[in-house]
Amino acid sequence: MQDAAADSFYFIANYHSLTSLNDGKELYQNTIDVTLDYLALGLDPDKSTFFAQSDVPQVTELAWILGTLTPVSLMEKGVSYKDKIAAGLSPNIGLFTYPILQAADILIYHSDIVPVGEDQKQNIEITRDLAGKFNRAYGGEFLVIPEEHIVKSVAVVPGIDGRKMSKSYNNAIDIFEEGKSLKKTIMSIQTDSTPLEEPKDPDSDNVFALIKLFASSEKQNEIAEKYKAGGYGYGHAKKELLELMNDYFAEARDRRKELEKRPGYVLDVLKEGGKKARARAEQVMEPIREVTGIVRNF
Repeated sequence: MQDAAADSFYFIANYHSLTSLNDGKELYQNTIDVTLDYLALGLDPDKSTFFAQSDVPQVTELAWILGTLTPVSLMEKGVSYKDKIAAGLSPNIGLFTYPILQAADILIYHSDIVPVGEDQKQNIEITRDLAGKFNRAYGGEFLVIPEEHIVKSVAVVPGIDGRKMSKSYNNAIDIFEEGKSLKKTIMSIQTDSTPLEEPKDPDSDNVFALIKLFASSEKQNEIAEKYKAGGYGYGHAKKELLELMNDYFAEARDRRKELEKRPGYVLDVLKEGGKKARARAEQVMEPIREVTGIVRNF
C-alpha cells in the first residue's frame, strides 16, 4: 500500500503494549526491534509516515475525549477483550478501553482506509461508531468515518499452540529467529497423534497452515499429497516449514543485520515520522478542542 497513491501512516503501538508489559527497558528495546523489523521487511520511510505512537500526544488527548462518549456496554462487547480474559490475561482498564485508543489512532489522522485482518473488523466498527457519536454530539463532520480494507489473502496465523499467533500468548514464531533457536520453536508446534505411516488431513494441521504462507501453490499441493499418502510425519512437515521460512526471510534477515549497525538512522526514522504525524494530528485536534471547549493557553 505504500506504493499506491495514498498518504500512509504506520506506527508502533507502544502505548498499547503497556496493557501487558511493565518493564521500561524491555518496552524501549521492543520499540527499536519492531522498527528494525519493519524497515528490514520493506517499509520505506520515504514513501510513508513511520513513527512511534507515543510521539503523537494528540492521540491520547483524543482517546480521552472519545472515552467520554463511549458507553461501558460497548467496551464489554469487545471480542478481543473477552478472548484475552479467557486466555488468562489479568484485566486492567487499559485492556478494557483498548478499542478507544485504537479508534483515536485511526481518527487522529483523518484516516479513510484501514487495512486489517478479519479478526480486527469489530474494532473498526467501534471506531466508526465513536466517530459518528462525536460528530453527532457536536454537530459537524469533525472526524472522518473510516472504512476497513480487509486483507483477504491473510488468514489468522496459527501459533505453535494452534491459537492465533500472538506475543501475548507466548506462542509466536519470530521472523528473525534463526538457527537452532528457530528449529526448536518450529519443532514444538502442536500436532495431533496420528502415527507417521497413516494418512493425515493437511487442512486440519497447524504446520500445514503455516506452510501455506510461504510455499507456492505447486509446493503446497506436493506437500498436501504427502500428508494424504501416509508415511509422512509431522516432523517431516516441520522440517519443510523451517526450510521455507529460511528461504523466504533470508534477504530481510540480512537487511536487518545491516540496519542494526546504524542505530542513529533507525532513531532518525522514528523522529522524522513523529514530526509528520504530529503535524497531521494537530490539524485534526484544533477544531475538536474548539468545539469541545477545551482551552489551551500555550
